Amino acid sequence: MKVIEARGLRKEFVVRVKAGAIRRQKRVVAAVDGVDLAIERGEMVGYLGPNGAGKSTTLKMLTGVLMPSGGDVRVCGFTPVPQRVKLARRIGVVFGQRSQLWWDLPLGDSFDLLRHIYRVPAAEHALRLDRCRDLLDLDAFMQTPVRQLSLGQRMRGELTAALLHGPEILFLDEPTIGLDVVSKQAVRGFLAELGEKGDTTMILTTHDLADIERLCQRIVVIDHGRVVHDGTIQALHDRYRSRRRVIADFDEPIQTDIRLPGVELESSTGTRLIFAVDEVGPLISQLTQIGSLRDLSIAEPEIEDVISRLYLSS
Repeated sequence: MKVIEARGLRKEFVVRVKAGAIRRQKRVVAAVDGVDLAIERGEMVGYLGPNGAGKSTTLKMLTGVLMPSGGDVRVCGFTPVPQRVKLARRIGVVFGQRSQLWWDLPLGDSFDLLRHIYRVPAAEHALRLDRCRDLLDLDAFMQTPVRQLSLGQRMRGELTAALLHGPEILFLDEPTIGLDVVSKQAVRGFLAELGEKGDTTMILTTHDLADIERLCQRIVVIDHGRVVHDGTIQALHDRYRSRRRVIADFDEPIQTDIRLPGVELESSTGTRLIFAVDEVGPLISQLTQIGSLRDLSIAEPEIEDVISRLYLSS
């Protein structure tokens, strides 16, 4: 079942640009320019793009914050803006730069207020809160005012707040921005476990591609307001012929001329050979025959590299 359907989704803004020493003239800019998107229940989708590509604008239209300039969009069966009150009960939103918690109240009091706002039965609320307290380790700061929380603690609180009413879709806009390594691991682990259950659809926008690799089976890349890729990470690697690297260290310097289809020698420095390869198996078989192999490692292609190549080509 599709929980998000968008066809020709468009958002235009009017900006004023310089047209002389003191004159300004209006110009229409399309922040989102004809996006088609269909997302099934339970999917975890990474929504990527450079700054200004239209990621956050898309999320704001899907959540009912912004009215589209054109196109059709349905989220959980609702049209977001005119039915945003009904939609709000079916979605959760986490924006890394904005808070839905009460700044001067203890974290636990914010959770209790949200229960009343969303009219969640007490037993359901307690069950979900207990799960989040356990998985996100909230107990140590449940009675701390939100303004005194660290960024990592507040983000764990934001995730909990977004989930207490049992949303069908969770929109995450830069959820790990500014977090330390430990906090990032806690948030990623929680989201991964949530996604494995298949009950919650997640749409994640981020510049931290480690989040995408860990969490998302599908990525949608947007640039200049248009979708330029919709598929798996592997499909993106295949599209740009990203290749793994095999690093072979020998006990003694090696002089070799390995010629195999899909294998390219990138560097040879004494006892170390580095190859870019399509298939690892045939190369490893050859390497074991040409000398005393001390160490062998395989480096997966960097998603940052292929994403940057996609941006440059779009």
